[in-house]
Amino acid sequence: MSVNVLNAGLLTTIQDIGRTGSQKFGVLVSGAMDSYSMRIANLLVGNDEREGVLEITLFGTKLEFEEDTLIAITGGDLQTTIDGIPVANWRPLIVKKGSILKFGFAIEGCRAYLAIAGGLDIPVVMESKSTYMVAGIGGFKGRALKQNDQLSFGQLTESNKKVFALIEQVGTPDWAVPHHPLISLSSTQTIRIIEGTEYKHFDDASKQLLVREPYVVTPQSNRMGLRLEGQALALTEKLELLSEGVTFGTIQIPPNGKPIILMADRQTAGGYPKIGQVITADLGSLSQVKPNAKLYFKLITHAEAERELIAKEELINQIKIGVQHTLQY
Repeated sequence: MSVNVLNAGLLTTIQDIGRTGSQKFGVLVSGAMDSYSMRIANLLVGNDEREGVLEITLFGTKLEFEEDTLIAITGGDLQTTIDGIPVANWRPLIVKKGSILKFGFAIEGCRAYLAIAGGLDIPVVMESKSTYMVAGIGGFKGRALKQNDQLSFGQLTESNKKVFALIEQVGTPDWAVPHHPLISLSSTQTIRIIEGTEYKHFDDASKQLLVREPYVVTPQSNRMGLRLEGQALALTEKLELLSEGVTFGTIQIPPNGKPIILMADRQTAGGYPKIGQVITADLGSLSQVKPNAKLYFKLITHAEAERELIAKEELINQIKIGVQHTLQY
C-alpha cells in the first residue's frame, strides 16, 4: 500500500519520538514537535505510539491514497478534507482507494499529525525514522516531502486489523479523543518554565519582565527554535560561558536580549545564557504556536514540573486504555 504526494505543502516531514542517545556524537534528536499529538494519532490506528507519522506544518499538503487506508489526524486544525468533505481530527477513519486527503490553512494550532495504520515503511536510521534535514538522514531520503513522492506503508498488525475491521463495519466514530487536557491550540499561550542554569545571573528587572510581559513568536521561527520579540533581558554582568548541552525547551538569551526557545531540531550544545527551561508537559502546546502568537511565561518549581509531566503521562495511559476498550482490540 502507498500514498502519492500531490502537494507537499509548506513543510511536511516524517517524525517519530526522536533519535535519542546520539547527541554526544553531535546528532540532533529531531522527532515530532508535538509528541502528544503524534502519540495519540498512532494509538487511534493501533500503531505503537512511537511510530513515525507525517508532521504537516501550517498548510497545503495533499495526498492521494492507492488503497483503502486506516488513518488518524491529530494536532492543529488545518481544515482537513477528504475529496472535498471536511473530516474531524482525533479519531480513526478510513480513506478509500483513490481519495484525496487535503490539509488547508491552519485555523487553530500550527502542526497536524497523520498516522497511518501499519506505520511508514522507511529505513530506521540510528533507531529512529525521524527526518534530520540538515544531515540528510532519516525520514524520506533525509528531506521534507516533495511533489510526486510515494510513501509505502508497513504490514498491518493484529491491532491495526481489528481497528480497520471495526471502522469498516460501523463507520467513522462519533467520538473524539479530548485534546484540551494535553495541548492548547490557542494563539495566546501561558507556558510554564523552571529556572535555567544562568537564571541567577540575570538582573531583577529581567526576571520580572520574563514573567510579566508578553513575547511574540516571530516569522523567523522554525523547528530549530522559536525566536521571540519583546522586552530585552539582561545579565547583571558579562559572563564567559563554555558551550554545554541544551534540550527541547531551553530558553537562551543571545546578545540582543531577545529570547530564543530551542525546539525539536535544536543543536546539541549552546553557549548563550539560559534563563529558563520550558517544562516537558507544555512542549506540545508550545509547538502548536504560529508566527505572531503571544506567549506569557509562568515560573514554577521543579517539583511542580514533575507533577505536571506525571499527570499528562497518566492521562495518555488512560486515553490508551479507553481507545483500546472502545475499539475492542
